[in-house]
Amino acid sequence: MSEHKRGYALAELVQVMDALLAPDGCPWDREQSIESLRPYLIEECFELIDAMDRADIPNHREELGDLLFQIVFQSALREREGHFDVDAVARGIADKLRHRHPHVFGDAVVKDADEVLGRWEEIKAAEKARKGLSSNHLLDSVPVALPSLSRAHKISSKVSRVGFDWPDAASCLEKVREESEEIAEALAEKATSNKLAEEIGDLLFATVSLARKLGIDPDSAMRAANRKFEKRFARLEDRLAELGKSPQDSDLAEMDAIWNQIKHD
Repeated sequence: MSEHKRGYALAELVQVMDALLAPDGCPWDREQSIESLRPYLIEECFELIDAMDRADIPNHREELGDLLFQIVFQSALREREGHFDVDAVARGIADKLRHRHPHVFGDAVVKDADEVLGRWEEIKAAEKARKGLSSNHLLDSVPVALPSLSRAHKISSKVSRVGFDWPDAASCLEKVREESEEIAEALAEKATSNKLAEEIGDLLFATVSLARKLGIDPDSAMRAANRKFEKRFARLEDRLAELGKSPQDSDLAEMDAIWNQIKHD
């Protein structure tokens, strides 16, 4: 067993960060700002998700480290501005978790995970009211910057908790069919691109709601579909290469036949 207390390495990472930002530290790190780090934060989040999707355990650990570095980096910059340090960040989330889990750290009793979520929302609302951030609108708290599929899932989940939802997956699937038919009607009527975009958006939102009903994360499902398509198309290119062709040298009928064979295989 390690002689060190769990979490000791976080202090080591903070020391490394301090060295990088010292007067004799790294010129690149010293030039960074909160805004300049934003794209790196986004990139690290997606790289972490990719490692999770591939169940790549060593890379998962590495990507978690890269994301943790971004948190320590931004905290260090805010500390230099006189706002807060990494200890305040860690202490803040620890305090928040204790406050939002009274059934663990207090005397409250809950019967299941659904009740935990309900209590969580109530506690969040009370916290915002105390800070003067309360709103009359349920969806004001959904971050605008979320990826569109994730935001649609969040919106759909929130309204479902107040009863604005389809009763089951079958009725939700019927809504997906309805939206698909409306796209067909818009095409038949030669609708404008704006109208078609609106109808496609409705279809996507209904599909996200169906995924939620089935307990499926739509963003994960979309990433999986992308990977499946990429792998199949790469195999299609390999088959064409065996024939001395590229996709540009082929036609839809030939590629479709190969595609169907790949699916069958």
